[in-house]
Amino acid sequence: MSTASKVVLGVSVVLTLSTVAAVHIKQTWDRQRLHEGVVRDLERVERKKENLRLLEEQRTLTRQLEEDRRRRETELRPQDH
Repeated sequence: MSTASKVVLGVSVVLTLSTVAAVHIKQTWDRQRLHEGVVRDLERVERKKENLRLLEEQRTLTRQLEEDRRRRETELRPQDH
């Protein structure tokens, strides 16, 4: 085998191994990004549930406050006359 053939073979092997390694690294990186996306989505769903729970709690407290105000107003009205 001539020297030129050996060089071409060596360069081909190095390029092939580099390509395989690069593809493997990119797949690993893509897989990690996908997993992080799933984790972010789950966190977003949990935050949304918590926000909805807090919103419902606020609505309940607002209703109670309004009812208390109405009761106080009706209790005070007869005393004004």
